This record gives sequence, structure tokens and C-alpha cells, in this order.
Amino acid sequence: MEIRTVLSIAERWARVQERIAAAARRAGRAPEAITVVAVTKTVPPEAIVEAYACGLRVFGENRVEEAEEKIPEVRARLGPEAPIHWHLVGHLQRRKARRAVALFEVIHSVDSIPLAEKLSRLAVEARRPLPVLLECNVSGEATKYGFRVERWEEDAQQREGFFEAVARILALPGLQVLGLMTVAPVAADPEQVRPVFRGLRRLQEALARRFPAAAWEHLSMGMTDDFEVAIEEGATMIRLGRAIFGERPAP
Repeated sequence: MEIRTVLSIAERWARVQERIAAAARRAGRAPEAITVVAVTKTVPPEAIVEAYACGLRVFGENRVEEAEEKIPEVRARLGPEAPIHWHLVGHLQRRKARRAVALFEVIHSVDSIPLAEKLSRLAVEARRPLPVLLECNVSGEATKYGFRVERWEEDAQQREGFFEAVARILALPGLQVLGLMTVAPVAADPEQVRPVFRGLRRLQEALARRFPAAAWEHLSMGMTDDFEVAIEEGATMIRLGRAIFGERPAP
């Protein structure tokens, strides 16, 4: 009879840290340069508090509605002075933008000029800068959100169209564009998505040349199944759910 061992969050986190360090070494990078965003979709507050006790400080939610219920409860358990940071890593509808600005410190999923304009107005209204990442659809999958950039290197029209959109967003008040985000396709072998991560890094480099006054410091890419390859290709933020919290319960 097979006995399955259920790992604690602390044990999973220790393993993740070892894998991050190994991937960083392979790329000649410092593990400290990589921020782990612990994705808490469907994760209960008590597990988030447990992860916080293990040293995790940055947490990501996919949906505004879930965050509205969960974030206040976690803060109540930890205390108002606890240095916990919340990022929105899922798709954001414009009609929910005001609620998102009230909840999150960083929004990873700015995928259109209209959304950027709405967030800009809200940031100005709130009198605080709002750090954002531009979500890019590098794979070209129809089911993915983000600016379409799958042919940006060979297709001048797509490239210049995206660069024009970036110029408009950079000119908006209240927003701090920190870099780019992408979601890679699901693949059995993480090596299959290496070109996606490499493509986002090359796009970041091109943007830094085109818009040198902006800060292109972050690449949010890589999740539980492929984060080591993402680190090797330059990720500065990786978004991990199952690797830290285990399998999500079946719906």
C-alpha cells in the first residue's frame, strides 16, 4: 500500500528556495534578485498566515472578489503593521479597477490602453503612484490576455503598434510602469516554453532601448511548472501557487 506524504507549507517553501537558488546559479544570478509572489487563489487565510510565518511577504490574487474577502481577514490576523504586500496577478476588468486600486500595491495585468487610462485616473484621484506591469501575449494563444506581441521581432506593424501603445501608457500620470508580465502555455516539458520567456526578455531589452527613461526592471514570468526555466531566462518575479500551498481542492 502506497503511503503519500503531505508536505507542510514550510517544507514546500524550503524546497522552492533550493530550486530557485539552483536555477539562479545556473544563470549566474543572485537568488535574492528574484521575488516570489505566492499566489493564493482558493487558499484560505490560515494558510496565508502560515506562509507569512515562513518568511513569505508578497502574495498574489487572481480575482478582485476573492481578495476583498481574504485580504482584510489576513490583515486582521497579522496585525495592521505586518509588512505584507498584495499583487493582482489575474485579468482585471475596467469596471473593477477602482476596487483593485484600493486592494493591491502592484497590478501585473495591464493589457490595454483603456485599462491603463482608467487606472491612471484612479491613481491620480488616490494621490499615490500605482506600480504596474504590462501583460504581453508572447505565445499568440487566442485564450491568453495581453498585448499581442508574438511576432514583434519580424512584424514591424505589430512591433510599432505595441510601441505606440507603450508610449501612450508611459505618458499617463499616476502610473509607474515597472516592466512586463506573461503567462506561458501549459507544456509537459518546461523547455518547450523557454522561447516564450526568452521572447519577453528580448522585448524588455528592446523597450529599454526605445524608452530609456522608463524603468524596465521587472519580468513577471514563470509559475509552478516552469519557474526554473523562467529564472534562467531573466525572471525577476515568479508567481507560485501549488509549489507553496499544494494542490488546490477540486471545485
